[in-house]
Amino acid sequence: MSINAEVCPVTVASRLSTLIEQLLGSPLPLRLRAWDGSEAGPTGGPVLVVRHRRALRRTLFRPGELGLARAWVAGDLDVEGDLYQALTALAGLVWDRPDAAPVTRSRMAAAVPELLALSGPLPLPVRPPGEENRRRRTGPAHSQRRDRSAISHHYDVGNEFYELVLGPSMVYSCAVWGPETDDLQDAQTAKLDLICRKLGLREGQRLLDVGCGWGSLVLHAAQRYGVRAVGVTLSTEQAEYARERVAKEDLTDRVEIRVQDYRRVTDGPFDAVASVGMAEHVGDARYQEYADRLFRLLRPGGRLLNHQIARRPMADESRYRVDPFIDAYVFPDGELAPVGRTVGLLERAGLEVRDMESLREHYALTLRHWVRRLEQEWERAVRLVGPARARIWRLYMAASALQFERGRIGVNQLLAVRTPDDGRAELPLRPRAWVELTS
Repeated sequence: MSINAEVCPVTVASRLSTLIEQLLGSPLPLRLRAWDGSEAGPTGGPVLVVRHRRALRRTLFRPGELGLARAWVAGDLDVEGDLYQALTALAGLVWDRPDAAPVTRSRMAAAVPELLALSGPLPLPVRPPGEENRRRRTGPAHSQRRDRSAISHHYDVGNEFYELVLGPSMVYSCAVWGPETDDLQDAQTAKLDLICRKLGLREGQRLLDVGCGWGSLVLHAAQRYGVRAVGVTLSTEQAEYARERVAKEDLTDRVEIRVQDYRRVTDGPFDAVASVGMAEHVGDARYQEYADRLFRLLRPGGRLLNHQIARRPMADESRYRVDPFIDAYVFPDGELAPVGRTVGLLERAGLEVRDMESLREHYALTLRHWVRRLEQEWERAVRLVGPARARIWRLYMAASALQFERGRIGVNQLLAVRTPDDGRAELPLRPRAWVELTS
């Protein structure tokens, strides 16, 4: 054996590192540990762990992000150490560096023999671990039946699990943080109150909450602003939980929770409509219908608060594709649109958009709090929903936090009004008057 071979023995980890460098055109910026315990790469940071050689086969069968996601969900890939640091390093190598050489078909083809040699002659199981968490689609996209199924896939996984992640507020959208706010519950209460003030809620008004979740907004609006509220959701588990909260607070005479598609709400008009974290489920093809419906549900002078995640516009919008991991395992059929397109569609419906507030950094902070809660209660989370789903939620929330921090996606509150014929929109002369109450 040569001196070089003794100093730098060829191990599974070193072979994998070399192969990754050939594929991506750059060294892997993380320490790598293979299934045989061998390690290669830089020290002092997080470690990418390939727990089983099946991970290579999954990548071969589904090249790109989906193959890696399937390996992660199955537990064949893992990260030891700071997950955010690991994802940042990988994003900088693969997605965020404009001069990074893409993994071409020819490069992948050249790597196949080595990948097969490393993965060995092990057939994949018929149903890989965790695949029960992958959404199976039937019927036309964004039909009412398919939307019910998609919502159930994400939300009907157990209210106890969501309590663990979200905390007592049970609000599944970004909180609003202030200079003296470091508590998740307080930040979520601040967000709910900001929405109510933007909507100008007053005693006796009617509020419709489209996609009401576990009922936090309608409860807040009824308790603190005296409104009569209707909350609609497609999730039976959310509705059951929200109704229990309403009954506990003795608000059944003022708050109604329905399992109902927003397209079937016919008992307008409402003085205000809130849509918080729901419009991402609507889909581009249905968004004009969504905007038209909300316009018709408002009385003249009524306000809409549309709180929605947005992506950056593309030079060629026809190239937009939904993130394959999110689509398969997290939010089936979810779509993001640039905020400019959303404004245009709302105004085409007849609404007048009067204010837009970006809460991008607020969502990053919120997600980091959710991830922290999940990690602190990891064993309990696994008992509640299984290891695969817990791994899905941890990865998607951590990756989403980084996406918000880097400005790749944002979240905006759009305040719109159904302006009456006389032009009196019933808004304050200074549209941001509500901000003074939170500064």
